[in-house]
Amino acid sequence: MSKTLMLVKSGLAAGAIGGVALVAGTAPTHAPQPAQAAAHVVKTAAASCADPAWNATTVYTGGQRVSYQDQTWQAKWWTQGNTPSAGDASPWQLIGQCGGGTPSDPPLVQVPPPTGNALCRPEALAQTGGVDVPYCAAYKQGGAEQLANGSRRRIIGYFTSWRTGKDGSPAYLASDIPWNKLTHINYAFAHVDGNNKLSVNETAPGNPATDMSWPGVAGAEMDASLPYKGHFNLLTQYKRKFPGVKTLISVGGWAETGGYFDASGKRIDSGGFYAMSTNADGSVNQAGINAFADSAVAFLRKYGFDGVDIDFEYPTSMNDAGNPLDWTIANARRGALNKGFVALAQTLRDRLDRAAAQDGRYYQLTAAVPASGYLLRGMEAFQGLRYFDFVNVMSYDLHGAWNEFVGPNAALYDDGKDAELARWSVYTTPQYGGIGYLNTDWSYHYYRGGLPASRVNMGVPYYTRGWKNVSGGSNGLWGTAVGGNCPTGLKTCGDGAVGIDNLWHDLDEKGQEVPGGSNPMWHAKNLEKGLAGSYLASYGVDPSLPINQLVGSYQRNYNATLAAPWLWNASKRVFLSTEDEQSLAQKAAWIDANNVGGVMFWELAGDYDWKPQRNNGQGEYFIGNTLTNLLYNAFSQPAKVSARRADASPAPTAAIDVGFSLGGFKLGDQNYPINPKLTIVNRSQTTLPGGTEFQFDVPTSAPANIADQSGFGLKVISAGHSGNNIGGLKGDFNRVSVKLPSWQSLDAGQSVTLDVVYYLPISGPSHYTVGLNGKTYAIRDEAPYLPYLR
Repeated sequence: MSKTLMLVKSGLAAGAIGGVALVAGTAPTHAPQPAQAAAHVVKTAAASCADPAWNATTVYTGGQRVSYQDQTWQAKWWTQGNTPSAGDASPWQLIGQCGGGTPSDPPLVQVPPPTGNALCRPEALAQTGGVDVPYCAAYKQGGAEQLANGSRRRIIGYFTSWRTGKDGSPAYLASDIPWNKLTHINYAFAHVDGNNKLSVNETAPGNPATDMSWPGVAGAEMDASLPYKGHFNLLTQYKRKFPGVKTLISVGGWAETGGYFDASGKRIDSGGFYAMSTNADGSVNQAGINAFADSAVAFLRKYGFDGVDIDFEYPTSMNDAGNPLDWTIANARRGALNKGFVALAQTLRDRLDRAAAQDGRYYQLTAAVPASGYLLRGMEAFQGLRYFDFVNVMSYDLHGAWNEFVGPNAALYDDGKDAELARWSVYTTPQYGGIGYLNTDWSYHYYRGGLPASRVNMGVPYYTRGWKNVSGGSNGLWGTAVGGNCPTGLKTCGDGAVGIDNLWHDLDEKGQEVPGGSNPMWHAKNLEKGLAGSYLASYGVDPSLPINQLVGSYQRNYNATLAAPWLWNASKRVFLSTEDEQSLAQKAAWIDANNVGGVMFWELAGDYDWKPQRNNGQGEYFIGNTLTNLLYNAFSQPAKVSARRADASPAPTAAIDVGFSLGGFKLGDQNYPINPKLTIVNRSQTTLPGGTEFQFDVPTSAPANIADQSGFGLKVISAGHSGNNIGGLKGDFNRVSVKLPSWQSLDAGQSVTLDVVYYLPISGPSHYTVGLNGKTYAIRDEAPYLPYLR
């Protein structure tokens, strides 16, 4: 590996800020707001500097004195070109202050404190310069979100467009949503159309969003005063009754990230998010992004949604990631996808903030984001996080029939036995530190590198994943099931469950069942109880088969270390990974203990209740609210555990304008070890002398072995976690330190770049500080209202 060290001049507006590379043409987040116009420099009286100013070309011998930055320095021995700085290795000794105060009281530019809407801006959310964004319409002072129904954490349910009942299967309409138990509803899905605009095929006759109706269904009557029918008509009506519940339009998803379904149901391979955000030559498609962002604003205004949820699966540089139908266009753009995603997030933030200021209501921007360490390795340091109000981590689909490794859909913790990770030597490769990365707890800690805990929500599945013909394992857990008829694009796959064990089956492009063991949880509960549901025929299962042939015996199992339940049918060797009240209660307690923002679930129609009148009066499980009620009851009552402190980093009282960024990432498949370049740019007017110390936090999603390859001695000085993560990571952050060499200084506008190396993906970093002349400074990107050193 190369060991590079670069020192370059850069303009004060150049570089990257807060760990995030700026997109061309972007103003820094600390661009002065109107309230900052009265900023002024404050100096305290001190003796004038009588000694000559230090000069880099002059030779000094022991005992000679110079003045430098309002301080008197004395040479300890012969020196030339060494910037005056403190430290045993420095040839200079600080004598005292002259002309500008004391070392602990440097000249600072005072910044007026935030007022008005700025008091409600969520912590670390990117600002749109020059715009008075009405944050206080959605957030409280201090940045906590105003949540509906008395909940103290977010409860976000996805509502799908296709469960209309028109195909004979059970319907799930807006009238079925437990509006009094939720804080947010995401409508799934809109798509990116061929003109790079947000669409739900709303002009097509009979489309479910705006032109469908359900005559005779109580609670689903259309409001004729609205200019549209369909789901949106019902959502608008119920939103009037529950105005605190926020509704967002979710764009993309697995099937419509790289294309879309037209009005006839045919999939159009348009390129979707991939083509809208990036060009074939690897450049950002800003024209496409602008068209989409403008259409999103128009869409929100037309239909009354409170925001946009981006479900881009996935802007990763890992080859063959995402839907195989998208690989042709996605693989050619892998090196540009993260850059395009950041530009998309930044542009949407700008357009939504400007629209919010005009409309006097706040528009949220959120994202559904991956949980797998494999996918995240190809998403650099997830530089776009700062633009989202919050992210919803898809901490499910961590195991499924796309490969042969039989395991939990959504384990809370690692147990050190994950068969997929063991296969690829993750537990035995020393650099990984024994950390397993296919679990909810790991993915939460990954996102803590770039976001406060309050802006991260964890996903739970209201559905199952499963395999048939499972061999080995403990009642199937960590066994294998190798498939022979793989879906399009997959050379190898698992032997996914089918038939009655795959009730919510997807269809491939040929209309054939995709094996995967996908069932609503209410069906899984009936399998557990040995019941053949009365609804089977509507899903294509012959209900006349003998009950033992149809269902068989499903034994419920629970692994407390994983916090994961599953059903095991020994006679059929079928394994179905489930989610139920026991596992969800354990996750809710974990969310409280870690002060996580809340929970998101896919999807509302998968929840269950026991219905005693159904199935000819014998009773059965069917669509209900048991799991959602559990979450609401947990989060509407006082927390039973003490929430972990949000941050444990120092709290400086002043700031300095120094920028940091990670860049130069290799494509994901070649990105091991992860070996980007850390660039530090001095945007202040103060020279940073040799010995200046920079500290920052990296999340414990990566072991505490981050280092540099440039001779700067970058190292972890405080480990938040060590060893494996069985039962969860113990702390949120590893604290990192790196110092300028004693012989090197950074003048105004200069930057230094060093190679760093780590072994599991991180977001961020964050919580930067600069140690200068015995004082610790925050950086202005993270602390825009602190007085700052010029």
